[in-house]
Amino acid sequence: MIKKYSIGNFQPQPGGFTVFIPGPFPPVGGYHFDPFVIQKSLEAVRLLGKLDGITRLLPDINFFLLMYLRKDAAASSQIEGTKATMVNAIEAEVRSRESIPSDVDDILHYIKALRFGMKRLKEEKFPISLRFIRELHKELMEKARVTQFSNPGEFRESQNWLDGTRPDNARFVPPPVAEMKTSLAQIEDFIHSKDSIPPIIKAALIHSQFEIVHPFLDGNGRTGRMLITFFLWQVGYLEEPVLYLSSYFKKHKEIYINRLEDYHNGLIDNWINFFLDGVIEIAEEAIDTVAMITKLRDQDMVKMSSLGKRAAESSAIVYPQLFAQPIVSVSTISQWTGFSTPGAQNVIDRFIDQGILQKKDADLKYGQLYYYKKYLDIFNK
Repeated sequence: MIKKYSIGNFQPQPGGFTVFIPGPFPPVGGYHFDPFVIQKSLEAVRLLGKLDGITRLLPDINFFLLMYLRKDAAASSQIEGTKATMVNAIEAEVRSRESIPSDVDDILHYIKALRFGMKRLKEEKFPISLRFIRELHKELMEKARVTQFSNPGEFRESQNWLDGTRPDNARFVPPPVAEMKTSLAQIEDFIHSKDSIPPIIKAALIHSQFEIVHPFLDGNGRTGRMLITFFLWQVGYLEEPVLYLSSYFKKHKEIYINRLEDYHNGLIDNWINFFLDGVIEIAEEAIDTVAMITKLRDQDMVKMSSLGKRAAESSAIVYPQLFAQPIVSVSTISQWTGFSTPGAQNVIDRFIDQGILQKKDADLKYGQLYYYKKYLDIFNK
């Protein structure tokens, strides 16, 4: 029999709508997880350890992290309705001087926020706190082109709701401001509490509780999904922030929403089971990705080994950087090598001949972009 917890209750309001009022977090009496959940959490932790180890075999883990940042940024933004893709975001980075579509800008802001959070936690040793969450939100939302009335970096001072045009026809109405503030303080205490809850399960609980509190006017889902990785990284479960669950949540979006609803209805094990399935799936996928990158790199190195000395030297400058920037222009190659435009074009043509790069648009005469498509395809699987 599935245990049902008291997470909170729905209370009618004077305006003719019902809000969710969270109970104490953690709930009174604590948690008593199903043995199956505990067993699954151990498997998730085992795979995270394997992923942590295998990523150290990569020539530059930072390039791998950057690609996963972009992939997670695209998936997390797509959950919220963005149509742009990871490839669109990388193209925008190359064409930085041109007008950026609003949904692409949404992804770029997410990448910016992730990078900010990583720097804040790693270099500045800043703890995950309500202040950190506000700062993360500010980086995500400030000057974002699709953002309206989001009040970047500030918790809301008015009632919000999910879906619908107003609270009385919304799918879910989070707690009023006073109760929201109480719940946020409890989340912060829970993040830093010394308890026996496995951190992988604790990450799931932090995310679900944050989502029912919904403390911002906009950007709650994206901020909450970032917290998962940052929490596991800060508590030492990840040597590097290599686990990003947004693509899993996007793939199973309806189930994701339903399991979060299960959570606020007290069926916590349902949510945690789904979350742990995601950790296992994404960790296995990332392990396979590392293997595919290594294999592709070895194949390409064989191709480049037949080049003459001068060609090999320029290829050695350009090729490693393609793992961080797999879409390039002639200008990109000129910046990396210091070559003139014709010289940079020669480098690109050589990579095309070797089957490493390919044109985005074969008929385009000016402003051509070149894709390291086999590498991009690994992240688009």
